[in-house]
Amino acid sequence: MPGGFALVVGPSGAGKDTLLRLARDALAGDPRFVFPRRLITRAPSAHEDNVALTEEAFSAGAASGAFALHWRAHGLGYAIPSETVEQAWAGRVVVCNVSRRIVDEARRTLPHVGVVAITAAPDVLAQRLAARARPEDGDLRSRLDRVVPIKAACTIWNDRDPGSAAAALIAHLRERAA
Repeated sequence: MPGGFALVVGPSGAGKDTLLRLARDALAGDPRFVFPRRLITRAPSAHEDNVALTEEAFSAGAASGAFALHWRAHGLGYAIPSETVEQAWAGRVVVCNVSRRIVDEARRTLPHVGVVAITAAPDVLAQRLAARARPEDGDLRSRLDRVVPIKAACTIWNDRDPGSAAAALIAHLRERAA
């Protein structure tokens, strides 16, 4: 069925934002796809072009049901804009990066949820996290050791060339929208 949510999940350092950026650029002219900016209680950075929210705005939005999805991770609040639900029901595929811990709730509350898991070898994840050097990443060892099992419609290994991994993501999204 066309439309719904394609939730992109995976461990920190897997390259989810890179692959999403490449897919968004490749599918920019295709009205079947929506790539919403996440709402996060931190300023945008070179790693992610999010919409910054204050803690107060996040808490108020979460309490009032103003978000399609929301969660907390690594001391920050994350949310997906509410208008994405209407876009999904209208037949568009909403592609967004979410926490693996929110997938079950998304499957219960959102239309036509599918999951794309992005991953990489542990040594690649460790190198990427160390190179990122974001203070909010906290203890890198605990991030790398976190295992959250997830049932995914598609798993993409992003160990080497991000172009190849992005091509796999784009092919999956096109197939889903067909």
